[in-house]
Amino acid sequence: MEAQNLLSGFFPNYKIPLIGASKKPFSSSLPSNPSFHSLLQSHNCVSFKTHHSPCLKGSLKKIFFCVNASENAVLEEKDYKKPRVVKRKKLAVFISGGGSNFKSVHEACLEGLVHGDIVVLVTNKPDCGGADYAKNKEIPVVLFPRTKDAPDGLSPSDLVAVLRRLEVDFILLAGYLKLIPAELIRAYPRSILNIHPSLLPAFGGKGYYGMKVHKAVIASGARYSGPTIHFVDEHYDTGRILAQRVVPVLANDTAEDLAARVLHEEHKLYVEVTAALCEERLTWREDGVPLIQNKENPNEYS
Repeated sequence: MEAQNLLSGFFPNYKIPLIGASKKPFSSSLPSNPSFHSLLQSHNCVSFKTHHSPCLKGSLKKIFFCVNASENAVLEEKDYKKPRVVKRKKLAVFISGGGSNFKSVHEACLEGLVHGDIVVLVTNKPDCGGADYAKNKEIPVVLFPRTKDAPDGLSPSDLVAVLRRLEVDFILLAGYLKLIPAELIRAYPRSILNIHPSLLPAFGGKGYYGMKVHKAVIASGARYSGPTIHFVDEHYDTGRILAQRVVPVLANDTAEDLAARVLHEEHKLYVEVTAALCEERLTWREDGVPLIQNKENPNEYS
């Protein structure tokens, strides 16, 4: 009745529709923002926010009643929808060595910088440093592929089944030196990333990995290098480029000097790209080029 009387003061002929004998009260509240109060006063407005009102179904609605002596009353209704919830992603990481990029991404997940979790480590070298790290962190380790020297390794179909069972969303290659089988690529389209220690398409392809890349860059006389993150296809280092970071090649650099400089950027870049991936900020241009949406400004892409 109090709400009915209050509204009747502004609209003598207005009646609140009554549906059944609802016990849920009609409540009113004004936003606490001082500038909003000033706006209401300048327009002779009263704001009511309804909670579970039987006459307003769907999302939360806010009604503004604006009264002007020289104009008729205006009723405006606005919908307020809940923000889209992005589920936490499950990641699989593939390595063949120490796994420094794997470690940096895992630490970023634990620190909340990445909206995801590494649920399995896949490697072709069960005794590598990255596998030891995973075991210490209680991350399951899977051996792949199956070979004469590794009869306990999984076949491609078995690996896909394991990843499906773990509900893996994305696969990150972080120094994995084996070619990814077509069966896995078909099972995870546009969902497998690799990081390479040069500015692709330069110094990429079969045989270009590790220190070999940096030696080739220095020997070529290139003035710049840096890591590239790209999507994986059925060949070495030929998938669509997603992100790159440039570092200088100095006049007196050794391969080890350049490798350290590039690796420092790799760790940062892979975390940034994985964060964007897990937050669903990737989009594809009409010509098939992948882009990353800026978190602070959704209208900007890189």
